[in-house]
Amino acid sequence: MTLRRLFQMLLPVSVALVLGWWGRGFLTHDGDSTPSPAISQEGSVCPGGAEPLYWKAPMDPTYVRDEPGKSPMGMDLVPQCPDAATDVPEGAIVIDAVTVQNIGVRTLRAERRDLSRAIRAVGRVAYDERRVSHVHTKVQGWVERLLVDYVGQEVERGQALLEIYSPELVATQEELLLAARYREATANSPFDDVREGGESLFRATRRRLELWDIADRDIQKLLSSGEVTRTLTLYAPGSGVVTRLGVRSGMQVKQNTNLYTIADLSSVWLLAQVYEYELPWLELGQQGSVELSYLPGETLRGPVTYISPFLDPKTRTAEVRIELDNSDGRLKPEMFANTVIQGAPRRGALAISSEAVIHSGTRSVVIVALGEGRFEPRDVELGLDTGDGWVEILSGVDAGDEVVVSSQFLIDSESNLREAGRKLLAASQE
Repeated sequence: MTLRRLFQMLLPVSVALVLGWWGRGFLTHDGDSTPSPAISQEGSVCPGGAEPLYWKAPMDPTYVRDEPGKSPMGMDLVPQCPDAATDVPEGAIVIDAVTVQNIGVRTLRAERRDLSRAIRAVGRVAYDERRVSHVHTKVQGWVERLLVDYVGQEVERGQALLEIYSPELVATQEELLLAARYREATANSPFDDVREGGESLFRATRRRLELWDIADRDIQKLLSSGEVTRTLTLYAPGSGVVTRLGVRSGMQVKQNTNLYTIADLSSVWLLAQVYEYELPWLELGQQGSVELSYLPGETLRGPVTYISPFLDPKTRTAEVRIELDNSDGRLKPEMFANTVIQGAPRRGALAISSEAVIHSGTRSVVIVALGEGRFEPRDVELGLDTGDGWVEILSGVDAGDEVVVSSQFLIDSESNLREAGRKLLAASQE
């Protein structure tokens, strides 16, 4: 027989012996740290001469008997003694001071305090969509001369972008000159209808050019010179940087052709993704701090101007927008940045240490120290979690209660075992 096979055979027996010793002597329901069954001075296995409530197997809490004996694994059954204290609430347990010290029980007081949370997220710099404009022509024609001809070029409001030739524009210019001469010829007519007809024809023709976004200065130049120009110039509707160029010299353009996309980068957005459990801390107008690896040691600040009303179904996050001033042009769209948003504080909330909460899936439990070695498990309803060690309590604990923050799992396990033993004993006596 190999050593490995021998070790595999002895390991379960060793574990069973160790766990059996722990179950009998480490933490029993009445806090007795001496091995059971120990005979007290009164001749009973329980303190004060009390009779055990029942006997259970140290390795199997479901094996319960009303008299001493052996478990199916050959171990002595452990007596479960009644609590010595008379004011112990149902479900609570009593542990002696020595055992409390040995297992390292620590408590903290539940208190009212202002809770806040710093929301940390990764975001990217994006264009301010309110400052993005598209340039289209409202007539069909051909580009004769391209004055702004590459992406990234900065333009000013009113700057010439291109010159376009359109037969329709040329014909309308000629009509305007004819309408101007007709209005001049009928200005002194004794008939009101004739004078008004000449004026209305001139206004209608001029209005057509204006609706095609022909600048007023070009119309005035046409009327003053009386000469039809072969091309007309399109101008930038606003200042910014060309982010898309959809036209080249000689290209035919139509009304649906996007000639330019111009973005004003004097103000940009930082779009951060925030998890859904952090959203209750956010409000519009809060200040966000932004740090970029591109600008080490420098922090930018801006207000939260938008919180998405829906989540991304893939990432389970909501988009939060921080508006940043970029008058110096240092922020570039598509840069990544780390942001911290200080959440709105929750004033006077009842809070305990998050270490004290035992999450069991369907419920949250804390262990409350009642004093004199008495401990009571309580179901609690949790509120907001600050993420830095504090959690809000909505119900289950009152201000001033001492809550166990260390070794609470051992106490909760013993309480559950005791409750299971009571139920099994009651079922066996029916």
